Amino acid sequence: MYKSASPSPAVVVGVDGSRWSVDAALWAVDEAVSRDVPLRLLYVVEPRGHGAVDPQQEAQDLACADVSVRRALVAIESTEKPVKVEWEVLQGHPSRVLLDASRSADLLCLGSLGIAHATGYRLGSTSATLASSAPCPVAIVRSANHHGAMGPRHVVVEVDESPDSAVVLEAGISEARLRGAPLTVLATRPTTLSDGRDRVPDDGVRARLDKRLAQHRVANPDVEFNPVAIRGSTMNYLDRQADSIQLLVIGRHRRPGMGEIVGTARSASPQVNCTALICQNGQRL
Repeated sequence: MYKSASPSPAVVVGVDGSRWSVDAALWAVDEAVSRDVPLRLLYVVEPRGHGAVDPQQEAQDLACADVSVRRALVAIESTEKPVKVEWEVLQGHPSRVLLDASRSADLLCLGSLGIAHATGYRLGSTSATLASSAPCPVAIVRSANHHGAMGPRHVVVEVDESPDSAVVLEAGISEARLRGAPLTVLATRPTTLSDGRDRVPDDGVRARLDKRLAQHRVANPDVEFNPVAIRGSTMNYLDRQADSIQLLVIGRHRRPGMGEIVGTARSASPQVNCTALICQNGQRL
C-alpha cells in the first residue's frame, strides 16, 4: 500500500468510491478551511485472506483506490475553495484504520452508506462503530433532497443532562456560524399520561433552556438561536421537521443512546435524513 500524508491534525474523510463518500468529502471542505487544517482522504483496502499476496489482485485494489481518490479530488477541486488536500491508501479493516486515523484528527467524516451498502438506506456498521469509539468528533454525512424546504435549513442541537451537552452546544454554535444557518436548540422531556392536561413542565423546560442560552446569545450575536422545548422525543421532532434540518448535533452519551441515529442498517431510524455530528465531553472542536 502507499500513502502521501502524515499523522498531523486534519479533517479526515473515509472514501471508498461511493457517491456517499464523495458527499462526505464535499461536506468536509468547509470544515477543513474553517479550522485551517488539511482535508485528508483515506482509502482502506481490506485484506483478502491470510495466504500469499496475489499481485494481480493487489494491482486491481490499488487501481480502485486511485480511481476512488481521484473522484473525490475532482469533486473537491470543483468547489474552488482554498483547501489543502492530502490522501492516503492503507491496508486493514476499515474500522480499525479509520479509528487509528481519528486519533490525530480534528474531525472524522464518513458517508452515510458505503459502496457495499449501495442498495441500503440507513447508516452502516463502520459508521456506527466509529461514532461510538473515535476520540474526535464524527460526522455521518447524509445528502438528501429537500424540495419542500423554505428558507435556510437549521442546525439542530440536542441538549440534555449528559456531560456531553456543553460541548454539543458549542459545536452546534460553531456549525451554525460556519453554515450561515439558524440554530435550533432542542430540549425534550418524556411523554406522560398527563401531557394532554399539564403544560407546566414544558414551560419549566423552556424557562431553563432560555436561561442556559442567555450567555450564549450575548457571546454569539451573529448566530440566530431558536430554543425549542417539546414533549416526546428528538426522533419525533426530526420526523416532523425533516425538510428544515441540515445537521443534527448530538452527544455520544445521550440518554436514548445513539443506535436510533447512527446504528446499523437494521437499527437506525429512517427519520434521520440529515447529517449527524457526534461529540463528547473533552474533545477538541
